[in-house]
Amino acid sequence: MKLLRVGTAGAERPALLDPEGTLRDLSGVVDDIDGALLADDAALGRIRAAAGSLPALDSAGLRIGPPVARIGKIVCIGLNYHDHARETGSEPPAEPVIFFKAADTVVGPDDTVLVPRGSTKTDWEVELAVVVGRTARYLGSAEEGLAHVGGYAVAHDVSEREFQMDRGGTWDKGKNCETFNPLGPWLVTADEVPDPQALSLRLWVNGELKQDGTTAEQIFPVGEVVRYVSQFMTLYPGDVINTGTPAGVAFGQPEPKPYLRAGDVVELEIEGLGRQRQELKDA
Repeated sequence: MKLLRVGTAGAERPALLDPEGTLRDLSGVVDDIDGALLADDAALGRIRAAAGSLPALDSAGLRIGPPVARIGKIVCIGLNYHDHARETGSEPPAEPVIFFKAADTVVGPDDTVLVPRGSTKTDWEVELAVVVGRTARYLGSAEEGLAHVGGYAVAHDVSEREFQMDRGGTWDKGKNCETFNPLGPWLVTADEVPDPQALSLRLWVNGELKQDGTTAEQIFPVGEVVRYVSQFMTLYPGDVINTGTPAGVAFGQPEPKPYLRAGDVVELEIEGLGRQRQELKDA
């Protein structure tokens, strides 16, 4: 299923995109798209059973919000693509690199992205987002990791490289600026993504293709990422894991690096998971 949330920011309602591309109202079946829903097989079954009879929504002018409400935490995996490690001159990590983004960085897939005050190195990163569907603690295998995935979505891990690399401390200062995690348009349930290691990812800046990769290049595949993270923290339904970006970011290009500025337009997509479009403005 393709689940989404539509409406003004803070007042979104649940919806479903059916196989014919019709947007359907879910608000009579479930309260919202969140971790509680993903952990409730009976509720998901009710959605599947009702899908064909749900009232249609007019999508014209209707904002698409983040597809998951009340996200507990966003766990991010750095340097997780072989080609991205090569372009940045980094050795592939022996273990997954973990950092966090605050849940309040999440905005809708077509919402404005703000260039932070004082920024000169705002960068783009298309990423496969994993949404946890079952509570995960100390998982024993990558297969168990995949079994705990509720669904997948497109994420834009916007980053400010000077804040991240040159201002001391950890990466968090360059990752948690306002609007730095557009998510969506859809949450695609795991049953519709039979192989998360066979998805193409693309990103354009002002119409120019910058990233053109595949999740087959991931150093640590999705199941292993979920297993690994569960050794260090409990993952709850509705938590999100951003699984890294392929080559083609501004940081990996020759000087002068083409970092983002107000007025730029970024578009990104992942095969089967939908497409995003953001115009950048100054904060």
